[in-house]
Amino acid sequence: MTDALKRLSDEGVAIWLDDLSRKRITSGNLAELIDQQHVVGVTTNPTIFQKAISEGDGYDTQLADLAARKVTVEEAIRMITTADVRDAADILRPVFDATDGRDGRVSIEVDPRLAHDTRATVAEAKQLAWLVDRPNTLIKIPATEAGIPAIAEVIGLGISVNVTLIFSLERYRKVMDAFLTGLEKAKARGLDLSKIHSVASFFVSRVDTEIDKRIDALGTDEAKALRGKAAIANARLAYQAYEEVFSTDRWAALEREGANKQRPLWASTGVKDKAYKATMYVDELVAPNTVNTMPEATLFATEEQGDIRGNTIAGTYEQARADLDAIERLGISYDEVVRLLEDEGVDKFEASWNDLLKSTEAELQRLAPSEG
Repeated sequence: MTDALKRLSDEGVAIWLDDLSRKRITSGNLAELIDQQHVVGVTTNPTIFQKAISEGDGYDTQLADLAARKVTVEEAIRMITTADVRDAADILRPVFDATDGRDGRVSIEVDPRLAHDTRATVAEAKQLAWLVDRPNTLIKIPATEAGIPAIAEVIGLGISVNVTLIFSLERYRKVMDAFLTGLEKAKARGLDLSKIHSVASFFVSRVDTEIDKRIDALGTDEAKALRGKAAIANARLAYQAYEEVFSTDRWAALEREGANKQRPLWASTGVKDKAYKATMYVDELVAPNTVNTMPEATLFATEEQGDIRGNTIAGTYEQARADLDAIERLGISYDEVVRLLEDEGVDKFEASWNDLLKSTEAELQRLAPSEG
């Protein structure tokens, strides 16, 4: 067993777990991962909660109480998910305190059905922050066109945000601009900028999945040589954009007021193609002031076989741009791929949310007290 996770952490990569369930909380497993695997944060999404609630009986007591109160299925889901996030936030509170709010964070996502409604997203973010009522929460807002102004408004209210479903470099720059706009709004309101934190979740593996599929359809040796190159190149160029934005005069003015940089977060880092090393999206994306949120399988794979060899992003920008340009020359449109991935990402989370509604409704009916 190597201590690759410690080396990763020492390189400035915060290790977050991309999973949460009631069982993980009550069994002591989350506390153990924090203690032994250097985990300093947790991310959730509708798919994670759908899986957690539909498996096992860990939620039966709370569901029975909710059924007795005859609450709506939407309210039941919010009570269940915010309870998990609140409890996880309490477990991570010592990390939050030790890192001055930088880590020890738990993310919870706005209803994905609101992804194209700016005003509703802002209202939902405020409601979630109030419901969880923990300073170490991040509200997840998707980086859709409607999400961008919502991010600025929510940051401007002093609510810390995890921006999710970022696939394109152009959209990522808009996300960072929205973050800075939000900080400027918060400053104008007299809020303490040092208390506001944010991460920008740049999705990785799904980019390779889609582009590799198109490469395989072409079938040429020239195309095959580019398999598995797109996602890492895309993420490395995102880090270049991060370095540019957070070295501007605009940022420097906010930093003087105590603002924290919005860290890039590598999301979707579990390898989908078995031909690739399980830790590829960890080993190749090591750089200071980043977060890598990993499924449990990727976390343990990194512990056992991670190749942490210092900063693997510095000095790669020219090659990364060349790789994306070469893919474009094959006739594979970057813009088309990232647009498709964003649409699919929203649709997948919405489908998981609808599945969650159905399974929770069934559980409420099963556990409802008999009449009379």
